Amino acid sequence: MERVISVIPNHKLHLHTTHSWEFMDFSPGKIRPQEEGNIVIGFLDSGIWPESESFNDEGMSPPPAKWKGKCHNITCNNKIIGARYYNKFKSPRDAIGHGTHTSSTAAGREVDGASFLGLAKGTATGGVPNARIAVYKVCWDMLGCSNADILAAFDDAIADGVDILSMSLGSDDPQPFFDDALAIGAFHAMKHGVLSSASAGNSGPSPATASNLAPWMLTVAASSMDRKFISQVVLGNGEIYPGIAVNSFKLNGTSFPLVWAGDVANYSGGNGLLNAKNCLPGSLNSNKIAGKIVLCNSVLGDYTGVVMANGLGAIVSFPIPFLIDIALSYPLPATQVKTGDGDAILEYIRTTENPIGTILVGETWKDIMAPYVASFSSRGPNRLNPEILKPDITAPGLDILAAWSPVASPSGSPFDTRKVKFNVISGTSMSCPHASAVAAYVKALHPNWSPAAIKSAIMTTGLI
Repeated sequence: MERVISVIPNHKLHLHTTHSWEFMDFSPGKIRPQEEGNIVIGFLDSGIWPESESFNDEGMSPPPAKWKGKCHNITCNNKIIGARYYNKFKSPRDAIGHGTHTSSTAAGREVDGASFLGLAKGTATGGVPNARIAVYKVCWDMLGCSNADILAAFDDAIADGVDILSMSLGSDDPQPFFDDALAIGAFHAMKHGVLSSASAGNSGPSPATASNLAPWMLTVAASSMDRKFISQVVLGNGEIYPGIAVNSFKLNGTSFPLVWAGDVANYSGGNGLLNAKNCLPGSLNSNKIAGKIVLCNSVLGDYTGVVMANGLGAIVSFPIPFLIDIALSYPLPATQVKTGDGDAILEYIRTTENPIGTILVGETWKDIMAPYVASFSSRGPNRLNPEILKPDITAPGLDILAAWSPVASPSGSPFDTRKVKFNVISGTSMSCPHASAVAAYVKALHPNWSPAAIKSAIMTTGLI
């Protein structure tokens, strides 16, 4: 075909979750607003919720004269200056929250009193709050992000005039560069002076799991900061076990009956011990757990069976110790405890005639071990080109508070009807926009620097 250089399969890729800037000793707002306002960050993601307070344009000047982008089916302002969509329903609005979270992490305006239902309360801000945002909606919930849409978005972003591209998405199975839409698009962007920042993936801690391996991309791993979310379990015998969760539900210290999921299987529904103790959907007997807190020994970290059977709360004993650093949000009072603590709670249930307990509302504790690479963060070496080290850098990606779409479940559960303006999530998707913001910061100070120079400056000045 005329003007066609190559044809590649249309693979589907996947999306890879305030205090973080302070922890990085990075002070947003150091650059003069007019310099920072000349920089446009393009986000290849799930869209944006433009009404979020993080995207107000108060005091911002009109977009830079170089800008040629468009806004499709939403009203833009001097903050969000571009919004395009590809495929599915005709809107760049964010129905799942991911794109809203990443764009506000990098370039959100200051919002006082931001919190997740009272947790992590403070001033939310992006790293470059005066930079402009351009949105390219290429990801569609469970449908993923197709190569065809991604390549079209790259072309549009380059033609529109973005300065930095932020891509919190990737493949679980890295493809050769000439078959990889992100690598191809990022190379094209690099040739036009645009640096692409991309997430390394969430397949850790096994080696050689990193994705987005092209040497012309800035590949970002995820690490912790000195804050963690704790939700404690208090038993009737006075023992206290620190669980990890973003738990906003208040039981007010009231104790409730405790049961082990393995003792309350829904046998009439064809479920046995294995399904029940993992608290899988439909596996628990609602007559036996209604109004009770259920201990789940869940390999998958699941709790759905408790919700479906009208349980009051869940204690998830997770047998994979290196994944205990992820604070999840649940649609009911719940927390995740270490396997040893889960065994102790089970022993209490087994040896007590009327076992009771409660789950305390979440708190923020200081994490003295920070920073460390998060357990889920994909590792090197580079399995496509071992001589090229990947990931390039790490940034905060654990328990990040940022803006959220009010139509999206904060926990990802279809049973969660809560509506929030800010959410706490984790992933290399959250670390990537931190690096994107730093790249935008450098670009604002040195507008003539090449993508390679910006990447080099970031990598050679990072702390070890």
